[in-house]
Amino acid sequence: MAASSHRAAPEHIHPDDVPVLAALAALADPVRLTLVRELAGSAEWSRSCGSFDVPVGKAALSHHFAVLRGAGLVEQRDEGPKRVNRLRRAEFDARFPGLLDLVLHTPDPSSRQG
Repeated sequence: MAASSHRAAPEHIHPDDVPVLAALAALADPVRLTLVRELAGSAEWSRSCGSFDVPVGKAALSHHFAVLRGAGLVEQRDEGPKRVNRLRRAEFDARFPGLLDLVLHTPDPSSRQG
């Protein structure tokens, strides 16, 4: 008998079903923006949730990924004990042309010297 997972598979929202304000709100948070930027620079399905260097705990990180899934930005799947991620770039770009490029190429305001 196969062992069952201790957690439910993540639910995903397709970008076509996401209002623009939900997408903007998801991208406005600095932690979520970091996650999206790191995923954009990584191969699909190569990053587990625990591989991101962000200043939040495990529960908060799970919440941030749930928001990104709800905005149609991220897709997740379980591979053994790890949950791996991919940026839904093509789907998101089809729904909101140019938005992700703009966000990914805007300098981080916290890195500016005053």
